Amino acid sequence: MSTPSFAFPQSLADKYRPHSIAEFVGLEKPKKILARFAAKPYSSAWLFVGPPGVGKTSMALALANQIKAELHHVPSQKCNADAIEEACRNCWFVPLAGGFHVVLVDEADRMTPAAQLALLSKLDATAFPPNTVFIFTCNSTDGLEPRFLSRCRVIEFSSYGMAGEIAEYLGKVWHSEGGNGDCPDLTRLTKETRNNVRDCLMRLEVELMAL
Repeated sequence: MSTPSFAFPQSLADKYRPHSIAEFVGLEKPKKILARFAAKPYSSAWLFVGPPGVGKTSMALALANQIKAELHHVPSQKCNADAIEEACRNCWFVPLAGGFHVVLVDEADRMTPAAQLALLSKLDATAFPPNTVFIFTCNSTDGLEPRFLSRCRVIEFSSYGMAGEIAEYLGKVWHSEGGNGDCPDLTRLTKETRNNVRDCLMRLEVELMAL
């Protein structure tokens, strides 16, 4: 007898994850910079710095999608020298879509020292993989090598001043998901989560389930 398969419902955070740069709430400066880059991409390394839940990884994925890149995602807990070597080795092959490779390293501030050293040589102009864009995300640059930082274009992601935009966005999600007039205090919700959009959507999901 075959085992039945079950389709789990999609979380609101996944359902409403932006797929293009323009879809993000706030983040006007990062959006402007990366939209220009996406129009004329080139081999380079980028570091997205900001608090959790502000959209750093989602923005990297949206950029990769927008430039139709082949994605190589290296999770923070697996970012060691071997993982860096493997990702860079794959980037020497022609991308499946014929355009660019994107190597995304989450929480780069948790990289091992060996991984950072491995990257120093890879990010040099003479050893840089062709048609490759490196994107690193981190909450803080405190644990990163100055030599590594000097090889990256740094973009600050800040949620400061986004409370109003996030509350308006949550209102649209609430009504799209069938919420009635008993809408929670969305301004308070954004303040309680410190403008963390992901956390806001998770809490809004619970509120919708209580209807």
